[in-house]
Amino acid sequence: MGHERGANRRLGAPCTRPRARSALPVMMPPVSLPESERVGAWIVGGAGNVATTVAVGLAALARGLIEPVGLVTCAEPLAHLPLAPPGAFVLGGHELPGRDPRETARGLAAERVFREDLVCATAPELARYCEELRPGIDGACGAAEFARVRADLASFRERHRLARVVVLHLATTEAAVALPTTSDPDELLAAITRDTAKLPASALYAAAALDLGMGYVNFTPSVGAGLPALEELARRRGAPHAGADGKTGETLVKTALAPMFAIRELRVTSWFGQNVLGNADGAALADPARRDAKRKSKGAALGEILGYEPDADVGISYLRAFGDWKVAWDHIAFEGFGGARMAMQFTWQGCDSALAAPLCIDLLRLVELAQRRGERGALPWLAMFFKAPVGTREHRLEAQHRMLLEHLLGDKAQHRMPLEHLLGDKA
Repeated sequence: MGHERGANRRLGAPCTRPRARSALPVMMPPVSLPESERVGAWIVGGAGNVATTVAVGLAALARGLIEPVGLVTCAEPLAHLPLAPPGAFVLGGHELPGRDPRETARGLAAERVFREDLVCATAPELARYCEELRPGIDGACGAAEFARVRADLASFRERHRLARVVVLHLATTEAAVALPTTSDPDELLAAITRDTAKLPASALYAAAALDLGMGYVNFTPSVGAGLPALEELARRRGAPHAGADGKTGETLVKTALAPMFAIRELRVTSWFGQNVLGNADGAALADPARRDAKRKSKGAALGEILGYEPDADVGISYLRAFGDWKVAWDHIAFEGFGGARMAMQFTWQGCDSALAAPLCIDLLRLVELAQRRGERGALPWLAMFFKAPVGTREHRLEAQHRMLLEHLLGDKAQHRMPLEHLLGDKA
């Protein structure tokens, strides 16, 4: 956003986060992105709650109006990496007709997702973002849709002279459908262009992005780049991709908590979670086919972490009155020494968009960095951001965090827990 600004203004405020409340903030060093190398973020589902929070958040961060709370890339030990600063991103996207990010922003402010003054302060950036929104696609898509999406992406990159573009998929969860099984990208692209193969919209967006050598992030449970032919296409075109399904709330807690039971050899006999939400995502998940796709993603971690499958289920309910706020209640039954039966319960109450947006901004910055470094194909080192990470079966949050640090920092990675990064030598 704000691509017409001068170099210093374009970069905006440094993306920093205090190490502790009493400590000075850790400042990000100058980022090696010359003015001639703008970067793009193209958001599918561009007027939704999360997309709008990302747009407002990037603008507010660039202006120094908010702190980078929830941004892993703005905290040690990653804050000194040469990541694109918030103000360096030019935003565009696809959205179905009838939705406007400015209206979404006003609605989110009314729900107190973010402050009302931020809507006014970032109005110029939101207006420019709206000018870059194009009509989206939905359902089973073929040659005409592929050509249009590909043209929109290529035009965005050329019009703004962007060195790199990352496509961020935030559209509504799709129902599972039969998919092409070919692993040959040439065969898949030929079938699309001949209109002999129809793909879900998420896969077609991924195909267009990867074919153009763009990065792709699937923040939903939809198929996205999850076809064998698209993985090979990404490798051939030099395009990195990450996914799937952002890990923002209940599953985040689950992947931090389940390893405790495994480490202590406490056998989990059942794990039930009930989720209630009231935003557009919740309304879409009222459809049984879409809900099943989401439940599959949310339930993927337990068996991998524990080494066995407990009796587990995940419920998802929609209540409009909850708005963008989500409540999850989990009940865990487990056995201890001598067969003693015990239980644990927790309740998670969170704001869906405020939890998801900083992860999306982190992912935009990290996938853009991966592009710059010449990485291609699936990025398993980004597993900590997802419920169903591609390229790895590792679901333990702490282990995923180590994967991230080791990949980005190499020998300089400090094998310490996040709390130790905050406390420094006192830990």
